[in-house]
Amino acid sequence: MSGPQESGTFAALRGQLQEAAATFAGGPDALEGILLGMVDDVDRAVREPLEIFPVCHHSPASATAMARRLREKQPKVVYLELCEDMAPLLTELRNCRLPVAVQAFAGDVDGFPRDWAPLSVVAPITEASAEYQAIAYALDTPGVELVLVDRSADHVFQWDTGGEQTREAAAEDTDPPAEAALHGEAVGVELGDLRPRFAELEEHLLRHGRVRHWSEWWHQYVEVPLGDSAADHDTYRQVMLLVGSLFRRLAPGDGARVRVDEDRERYMWTRMREHLTATGTDPADCLYVCGAFHAVSRVEEFGVHGATDTFTISPRTATTWQYGLIPSSHAAIEAQFGLAAGSVSIASTEWAKSLKRTRVQPYLLAGQAGTKKSAAKKAPAKRASAAKARGGQVTVPAPESTVPAPEPAAADRLSGFLRRPPVLDGLDEAELLGWSVDIVRAARRNGYLASTADAIAVFETSVLLAGMRDRAKPTPYDFQDAAVTCIEKDAVPGRRDVRRLVEIMMGGDRIGQVGYDALPPLARDVHDRLAPLGLKLQQRGVQRALLDMVSRSELQACSDVLWMLRRLMPHGAARPIMGERRLGERSIQESWDLALGTHQRALIELGYEGVSIEQVLEQRLRRDAYAPQATTATVLAAVEDATLYLRSRRLADELGTHALKVLATERSVDGAPEVLRRVRGLLAYFRTSEPVLPQWIESFVKTGYAHYCTLLPVAFRDKDATVGQVAAMLGFLFSMESLALSLGCDRAQLELAVAQSHPEEPSKTALLWAAQVQLGTLSRAELRGRCDALLGNPLVVPAYPRYLSGFVHALEPVPGLADVVVEAVSNAFGRLPDAVLLPWLPLLITTLRSGAAELAPLLIREAGRIFPGRLAALDAWIPPWRTPPAPPATRRTRSGGHDRQGAALLPAHPATCDAVAELLGCTQGWTPADVPPPSGIGLLTAHPATCDAVTDLLGCDGAWATSGSAPSGAALTSRHPATAKALKSLLTST
Repeated sequence: MSGPQESGTFAALRGQLQEAAATFAGGPDALEGILLGMVDDVDRAVREPLEIFPVCHHSPASATAMARRLREKQPKVVYLELCEDMAPLLTELRNCRLPVAVQAFAGDVDGFPRDWAPLSVVAPITEASAEYQAIAYALDTPGVELVLVDRSADHVFQWDTGGEQTREAAAEDTDPPAEAALHGEAVGVELGDLRPRFAELEEHLLRHGRVRHWSEWWHQYVEVPLGDSAADHDTYRQVMLLVGSLFRRLAPGDGARVRVDEDRERYMWTRMREHLTATGTDPADCLYVCGAFHAVSRVEEFGVHGATDTFTISPRTATTWQYGLIPSSHAAIEAQFGLAAGSVSIASTEWAKSLKRTRVQPYLLAGQAGTKKSAAKKAPAKRASAAKARGGQVTVPAPESTVPAPEPAAADRLSGFLRRPPVLDGLDEAELLGWSVDIVRAARRNGYLASTADAIAVFETSVLLAGMRDRAKPTPYDFQDAAVTCIEKDAVPGRRDVRRLVEIMMGGDRIGQVGYDALPPLARDVHDRLAPLGLKLQQRGVQRALLDMVSRSELQACSDVLWMLRRLMPHGAARPIMGERRLGERSIQESWDLALGTHQRALIELGYEGVSIEQVLEQRLRRDAYAPQATTATVLAAVEDATLYLRSRRLADELGTHALKVLATERSVDGAPEVLRRVRGLLAYFRTSEPVLPQWIESFVKTGYAHYCTLLPVAFRDKDATVGQVAAMLGFLFSMESLALSLGCDRAQLELAVAQSHPEEPSKTALLWAAQVQLGTLSRAELRGRCDALLGNPLVVPAYPRYLSGFVHALEPVPGLADVVVEAVSNAFGRLPDAVLLPWLPLLITTLRSGAAELAPLLIREAGRIFPGRLAALDAWIPPWRTPPAPPATRRTRSGGHDRQGAALLPAHPATCDAVAELLGCTQGWTPADVPPPSGIGLLTAHPATCDAVTDLLGCDGAWATSGSAPSGAALTSRHPATAKALKSLLTST
C-alpha cells in the first residue's frame, strides 16, 4: 500500500524525529524509516473519518478513556473487535457476575480434522475492560447499535496454522492456581493484544525499565501516565496508536501470523463498510473499538474509503456451533494469555482507584449481578442529566434530523507528551502503611511468624526498591517483592505463599458466575430437578446433600439425576459418600458431596449437547458404542449404563444387538476379562428382573460360545495373549455352557478346541490341565501326579511359580480346583529345600500379586478351610491329600442276592418312613421281615395308572401282558428301538 498523504498536524514531530535519527544513526537509514513510518501510521489513523479507538485488553487506562469518550461522543453505532457470531450472547451478561467468558463450542466437526474436536473459543470479559464499557453503553442506551466485526469462531480455526492460537505461559516459578483451568482447552480471543513480538525488544524494555515481566512494564510506563486525570482523549489515542505502530513495525517476519492479522483487519473493515452501506450511517456517528495493533493497519482495505474488491470472506464450514457463557477468573485470564500472575487482579484494583481519582462514571449493565446497587441506580440518573444537558433524551432514540456538531481536528499531542518528563507521584504513606499492616495480618493468619517489625521492614523495603527502580511511589509489584523478601524466610508454613497473599490482598482471584437466566436449558433443568435438596447449587465449594428416599420419595428423582451427573461430569462435581447403584440394587439412603458451582463450565458445556441429561447420556452411549475403535467390552459397558441410569430397555436391546456384531468381528482376546465380567452381571440381572431373557443376550451367549471356542487354540499359542485373558475365555465357556447347550450349541466344539490347544508357556499349560479336569479328560489324581512330577524335576522347579500362577487363574473358570491349588502350594513349601525355596519365594509372591491378585481371596478362604485354626494343632495335623484312603465298605446282601443296605435303614428309623407314608396317603402297613420285597414288575402291576400315563406319553398302543408272559428287556428293546434310543440319549445327557 502506498504511503498516506502527509498532513501538517505532525510536521514538527516528523522534523524532530528525522533530526534524532540522523544524530543517532549518522544519516538516513532504517531507523529514520521506522520513526517516520510510526508518525505516518498515527496520522493516517487520526485522519480516518470513522473514529478508531485503540485499546489494550484488560487495561484500566483503556477502560477509563473509553467511558470518558463514550459520554462525550455518544456514538450511534459501536463497532467492536469481537467474533461476530457471539453477538446474541452479550445481552445475557447482565445476568452474570463478572468475569465471565463468551464461548463458542462445537462437539462434532464437519470441515475440520476429526482429531481437532471438540472446538472451543472463549472471549473473557471483565468489568475493568474497554470492551465491557462499550457493550454496556450500547445495550443500555436507546438508539445505539452494537456491531461485532471480527471473524467468526469458525474462521478462527479455518485460519489456524497450528501456532498462532497458543501463547507462551508467563515465566513464573510458582504453580498456577486451580482456577486457572476454568477455560479448559479453549482457544482464547482477546480485544487488544498489545505485546512486543520482537523478543529482543521486550528483553530490552524489561532490562532498562528494571522490571521482571511485561505486565509490570506496561503498568509503570503506559497505564500510569495514560491513567492520569490530565491525559485527555487525543493524548490517549495518539499514544496508543504510536505504541501499536512501534510493536507492529518491529515485529519479526512470521509470515503465517502476519497473514492472519492482516486477514482479520481486512475482515473487520469489510464488515464495517457493508454495515455503513446497508444502513446509511454517517461514519462520524460511529466508533470503532479495536486493539492498538490493528488500529494502525496498513492493508489496502483500511478505512471507509479503502479497497472494496480485493478481499472475499470465505464461507463457514458445515460445523454446528453452540454458544454460551462460562465462568472465568482473573487467574484463568492470566493463564490463557500469558500474563503475570496477579496482574489482572492488580488491574482491577487500579481501575477502582482510577474511577475515584478521575471521577469518571463507568457504564454498567442494568441489573448486573455482583455490582453495587447504588452505582447501578446513579448511572441512569447521571446519563439522564448528561443527555438533558445536550438537549437529548434517554428513553427514546435521537431524532434522525439531529446532526452532531463537527469535532475540531486533532492537534499534535505526541510532541508534548514525549518531551514531558514523567510525573512523579508523591509517596502515599497512608496507603503503603495500610498495605504493610494488612499483609502482616494475613501472613500471621496463614502460619507465618510475622510481627510489627516485619510491617515496618516491608514499608521501608518497598520505598527502597522503588528508589532503586527510579520510582518515587512504590507500585504493587514493588510491594509484593518487599513482602516476599521480609516475611517469607525459608519455608511456606501453609498452602499460600506471601506472593499469593499479596495477590489476594490486592483484590484476589475474582471468579465469575453465570446467572440462572443465562444458563442453557439443560443446566436450568438440572437446577430445577435438584431443587428438593434445598441447596444453593450455584455457589462455589462443596455442599453435602443427604437423601432419605424412604421418608421423602421425591428425592428418588434427585438421586437419578445425581448418578447421571456423576457419569457425565468431571470427578468431584457429584461424588457419592454413602450409597451405590449397581444392577439390581438401589440404595434407600444416600449422601453426596456436590460442587456444581465449582464445575459450572462443565455443566454449561453439557447443555451444548442436548436439552436434558438423559438425551446427552444416550447420545454419549451411542457415540461410545458405535465408535470405530469400540470393542465388545465397550458396547457391553454402554448396555449396562443404559440399563442402570436410563432404565431404557429399547436402548439396551439396540446396543446389545450391536455388541453381537462387534464380537463377531474381533480377532483378539484382549477384552475377554471385561466381557466375561459384564456378561455375567447382565445375565444375573435379567434372570432376576425379567420373566424371560432378552433375545440379544441369548444370541450373545450362543455366538460368544462358538466365537471363543474358535479362538481358544490360537490364544493358547499366542504369546501376546496373557494367561488372564485365556482364563477369562474358559470362564465364559464353562459358566455359560448350560445356557449355550440349551440354545443349540454343541459341547463337542469345546472338547475339540481344548484338544487342539498346545501351549508352550508354563502358566497356560497349567490352565489347560485345569480345563481338561473340568471336561473330564483328566482326573484329579493325574493332575496331582503331574504336579508332583514338576516338583521332582530340578530343571522345572524355577518355573514352578508360573505353573502356580496358571492354577490360580484357573480358579476363574474352574473354582472347584481351589483345594488342588492349595495342595500344590503346600507341597512346594513342604518339599523344596531352603536353598531353593528362599530365592524362589519372591518370584512366587510377585507372580501371584501381578497376575492373580483378584483371585487370591478365593485361595485364602480355601486354605483357611483346610488348615487348622490353631497353631497348637498344626504339629499333629495331617493334610487331607496325605490321609490314606478308607477301605471300601463290604456290601451285605441277602441269600437271594438283593441289596439290604438301604432297606435296613428304613426299619431302623420307622418314624421318617411313617411320616412320608402319611404325607402321601399310604394306608398299607410295614411288610413283615420274612417276606421278600416286591420286584419292579410287581410295583407296575400294583400301580397301573402310572404305567398307563407313561404309555400314553410314549405313544404305545399295546395292552398289559398276562401273568407269566412278560417280555424280556432285550425283546422290548428290539420291539421299540426309537424309545430305547431316546431313553439312552436322555440318560447320557443327564
